[in-house]
Amino acid sequence: MSSLAILESQNSLQVTPERDLYSEFIRYIDASSETVKTYSKALRSWARWTQENGIAEPTRNDVVAYRDGLTAGTIGEKPKAAATVNLYLGVVKLFFQWLDNSGLYPNVADRVKGAKLAVGFRKNHLTSGQARAILSGIERGGVEGLRDYAIFALMVTCGLRAVEVTRANIEDLRTLGDDRVLYVQGKGHAEKDDHVKVPEIVETAVVTYLRVAGTPEDGQPLFRSNANRNKDGRLTTRSVSRIVKERMKAAGYNDKRLTAHSLRHTAATLMLMNGKTPQEVQQVLRHKSITTTMIYSHNLDRSRNDAENRVAAAIFGAA
Repeated sequence: MSSLAILESQNSLQVTPERDLYSEFIRYIDASSETVKTYSKALRSWARWTQENGIAEPTRNDVVAYRDGLTAGTIGEKPKAAATVNLYLGVVKLFFQWLDNSGLYPNVADRVKGAKLAVGFRKNHLTSGQARAILSGIERGGVEGLRDYAIFALMVTCGLRAVEVTRANIEDLRTLGDDRVLYVQGKGHAEKDDHVKVPEIVETAVVTYLRVAGTPEDGQPLFRSNANRNKDGRLTTRSVSRIVKERMKAAGYNDKRLTAHSLRHTAATLMLMNGKTPQEVQQVLRHKSITTTMIYSHNLDRSRNDAENRVAAAIFGAA
C-alpha cells in the first residue's frame, strides 16, 4: 500500500512517489468547472493540513481531527460554518472512497460524521415587511441603485441563488406563453435548463435598470459591475452577496445570519405562508428532493404554533 506523502506544487496536489492521485480523482469525478474548483480547494486544504502535521499515512483519527480543526478554527484563519466543514469533509470522504474502490488506500474516512447543522440558523429569512422596507430604502436615482433594487427584487421573489444571478445573460429574460421568465443555470447544472416566472413589477425593475444602464447584446450579463476595474463586466457571487448585505445593513438589518441566501429562504417561506404547497415551492426553488423543501414547512408549522401565547393568556389574562 503506497503512503500518502502529500506535497503542494504550483497549486496542484501531488501524492508521491508514484502518482498524482488528487488529479486522477478530479478527472474521475468528471464534474463541471465550478465543482472541480470547489473540490480542488477542499483537497488543497486537506493536503496542506496533512503536510503541516507530517501525516504521510492518514488514519481515521486524522480525518476526525481535520474535521474538528475546521470547526474550531485551528485550520485556516477562522472557524468554518458547519455547512462548509461538511463540504470540505465530504470531498475528503469521496477521495478516500475512490482510493479504496481503486485498491490504492483503505477508506479511513468511512462513517466519519459531519458537523451538526443548526437547521433553524441556516434558514434565516426576512418577513414581508422587512423585505419591503429594504426595497423601499434603495435609492433608485442612478444606475447602481436601479441595479441593486432589481437584483434584490428578483432574488427575494423568485428565490434565486447569487450564482444564478451572476450567470444570467440578457437573452435569458424571455417570454414563455403569457409569462415573462428568466432561464437559470442552477447549482450543479451545465446549462440553463430551467426557468422562474418573473412578476411584472420585478420585470419592470429589471427593464428600468437596463434602459438607464444601456441594454447589452446577447451573451452579455444581465446585471453588470460598476467597479472601475471591471466596468460593465459580469458580477461575481461575492459582489452580489456584498450588494445584498449592504442594502440590508442600510435598512437597519445587520444580523450576521442574514445573507444573500436568506432571500431564497425568504421566498420559500413567503410562498408557503401565502398558500403554495411544498411541491409547488420545490418546483420554483428547483430542489432535487422534497425533503429540502419540507424544512421550510416544518419551520413554518412551528411559527404558527402559538402555544406560548395561550399559556401567557391563561396566566395573565387576555390582552
